[in-house]
Amino acid sequence: MASSALSNLMLAIHEKKTSSVDLYRPLRNYITFTYSEREAQLLEDDLETLNQLRSDVERVPDPSPSARRDLLISYYKALCLVETRFPISPEKHHVNAVSFLWHDTFKQKQKATQQNIHLEKAAVLFNLGATYSQIGLGHDRTTVDGRRQASHAFIGAAGAFAYLRDNESTKASIGQSSTTVDVSVECVGMLERLMLAQAQECVFENTIAKGSTPGVSAKIARQVGIYYEEALAALTAPPLKDHFEKGWISHVQLKAALFYSEACYRYGMELHEKEEIAEEIARLRSGSSRLAEAKKSSRGAPAQLIEAMNKLEASINCNLDRAVKENDRVYLMRVPSPASLSPLPTFSMVKPMNMTEILDASKEKMFAILVPDSSAKALSRYTEMVDDVIRTQAERLQQASELTRVRLKEMDLPDSILAVDGHSTLPADLREDVEAVQISGGPASLEAELQQLRDLKRVNQELLVHTEELLQKEATEDTQFRSQFGTRWTRPQSSTLTKNLQDRLNRFAANLKQAGESDVKIERSVRENSALMSILDRRPIESAIPSLAKPMMSLDATEDAIVGTLKQSLRQLENLGAQRAGLEDMLKEMKRKDDILPKLMTITGSYEDMFRKEISKYDHICEDISQNIEVQEQLLRQIQAQNEEFSTVFNLEDYKASREKCYNQIQAAISKYREIKENVNEGLKFYVTLQDAITNVKQQCSDFVMTRSIQCREMIEDVQRQMSGLSFQDRRNSGPYPSVHQPTATSSPPPQETHNPSHPHPQAPYYRPPEQLSRPGYSIPPYGPPPPYHTPHGQAPPQPYPPQAPQQQQPYSSWQQGSYYDPQGQQPRPPYTAPNPYLHPPQPQPPHQGSGYYRH
Repeated sequence: MASSALSNLMLAIHEKKTSSVDLYRPLRNYITFTYSEREAQLLEDDLETLNQLRSDVERVPDPSPSARRDLLISYYKALCLVETRFPISPEKHHVNAVSFLWHDTFKQKQKATQQNIHLEKAAVLFNLGATYSQIGLGHDRTTVDGRRQASHAFIGAAGAFAYLRDNESTKASIGQSSTTVDVSVECVGMLERLMLAQAQECVFENTIAKGSTPGVSAKIARQVGIYYEEALAALTAPPLKDHFEKGWISHVQLKAALFYSEACYRYGMELHEKEEIAEEIARLRSGSSRLAEAKKSSRGAPAQLIEAMNKLEASINCNLDRAVKENDRVYLMRVPSPASLSPLPTFSMVKPMNMTEILDASKEKMFAILVPDSSAKALSRYTEMVDDVIRTQAERLQQASELTRVRLKEMDLPDSILAVDGHSTLPADLREDVEAVQISGGPASLEAELQQLRDLKRVNQELLVHTEELLQKEATEDTQFRSQFGTRWTRPQSSTLTKNLQDRLNRFAANLKQAGESDVKIERSVRENSALMSILDRRPIESAIPSLAKPMMSLDATEDAIVGTLKQSLRQLENLGAQRAGLEDMLKEMKRKDDILPKLMTITGSYEDMFRKEISKYDHICEDISQNIEVQEQLLRQIQAQNEEFSTVFNLEDYKASREKCYNQIQAAISKYREIKENVNEGLKFYVTLQDAITNVKQQCSDFVMTRSIQCREMIEDVQRQMSGLSFQDRRNSGPYPSVHQPTATSSPPPQETHNPSHPHPQAPYYRPPEQLSRPGYSIPPYGPPPPYHTPHGQAPPQPYPPQAPQQQQPYSSWQQGSYYDPQGQQPRPPYTAPNPYLHPPQPQPPHQGSGYYRH
């Protein structure tokens, strides 16, 4: 089939014509008379906008189809707003000075005039569908993208005609003496099918262009033919039989035959590939006869359409001759009659566009302030009645659901049924606790945390030993010099100065010992409870719950039937619950859509009759709710009887006991795990805190050792000078030992010192401890304590450290001014501010009492 020959053979629909209508003055007069001049002035802009939209619809100022489409959509939304606020009718107190006149688009001489808004809305929707069809016809359908856009436009046209059929056609014709056929239900339904046929035809042409398989092409072509056949059926039946020109009917008739034969041709190609020659011959004969029959009534049809039919007929006959010859020579199959063939398969690729959102006027602001007081009060009262119905029914539904939950829990359902299938469940709170344990690592992670405790303890012990070695080394050096120089060695002993530091180190050692005992208890607790806690490593945890097994001995083997019956009842109960949820949603949806404002604005008498009629819409759903609750009560009684039989056969009480035992075991495992985990975390925190404290004390000890080393060099110089018998000045300028304060060659000589009998060396302090002795981390200062200066008689002492000392000296009495010596017995400043109970434990306790950080 040459699809290019058909690319321009499609139909578009002309718009309906109308006469001018002035909406501004009649609507403004109605507002002034019904409400007030103030409202009329406030709505001036809305009235002018509405009147301008109607004028543009009449004159068609912009010939662009897309602009025309947008104009018609805007005007239709405005008409929806007008309908809810202005009763247009011949009645005295309504807007009775407006009449809408529209011509039939297929027979221009026929026209209709009505004093209501329904004919106006129907005509606007018809023109919207016609505009969409013109947009589709305007696309270049010789390209893939053009055919795709044209198909979308025809889908929009079908959606507009479908919306007109479902919402306005009936209203425009009921009770009216004057109406046109083109907006009737039959006509717009026919136009919807015609537009779908053309949209599907565009899809078929793209399918052929893509080179799809014959089977797929046949299904799409057959659906095109079906749409055309449905349109043809409407065109040949009243009231459309004599309303359209013969060219329309001939076009639709030939297209229906053409695409039926096209489907036979494509389907025959697929049958030939499958070597189903007999059916291929029957399909091709059916398509050929359909074309021949259609050509008999093709008088007046376009030449392009006739040419396409002739080309297709030639292709079908060619394939038919080939298939007949192959069957006569090779296959020898019996050819079935066309009447015995099954219908050709179809595949619809299009459907009418959903116009609900496109034409939704709920977000428009036009005439928003215009709501009559009486209508507003009546609407509020009706809303209260609806709310009362919905609240009462919602409470009934919720009570029914709660009753079901309680009754099933009393019968331990559906947990016991799940246990039979091996799908036991944990209580929600217990499951959350288990998941929390498993997320934190579970019992399997405790060994790694115990190793952390061991590593931290080892680091603290090594740090403590290193710190004690610093003090011990300094004390040993001091003792050596005291033994060497005797009474001349007058500085305080190390043990006097380091007493506070040594006490703190001893306390740290006691802390470590007690913590080690706690570690042992934790490790012992982990070993002793590993079997209990192992259940927490089961994944999923439900696998640890015992299953409900069938009885070992059975006389009549009815267990499966009992379980099956109970399961079926529970499914029915679940379906009732889902039905209740749906009923509640239906109530809310009914309330959302229950807009009676347009009716309230047109009523002049009592509202009571109207309220009773409108509220009766909810009677049906209330009856459904009552029936649901009644059926549930009967089903619950049935389930209770079935569950009693089930409990007896499966010995449910023993299973509950074993399951409860398992729950208790899991709970006990969780409690023990949390206890151990808390102790481990406390231990880790303790060791980290202790490590910081020891590090601070170690830094103080390092600073103390450095200070004592400098003092040691100074005192060695002074003692050696005394032993040499030199004067203070001679000792500075000559002697075998260089002074630690001897200036360098580039230094200026120090000022002359004044002799003071009470202080033989009046100088500024040569060492000032830092204001803050704490240092973070484990780093050791870059300088370390020098080796002890044991100077044999007759040898020069080693060079002083550091090589460049301050330019002033301090008397020996200044040794007692350092931060590590407190003659009043005060302790040095602690290296951390916050007291820690684990760093300052109580006095040693008997072995049976708790100590360290372990919590019993």
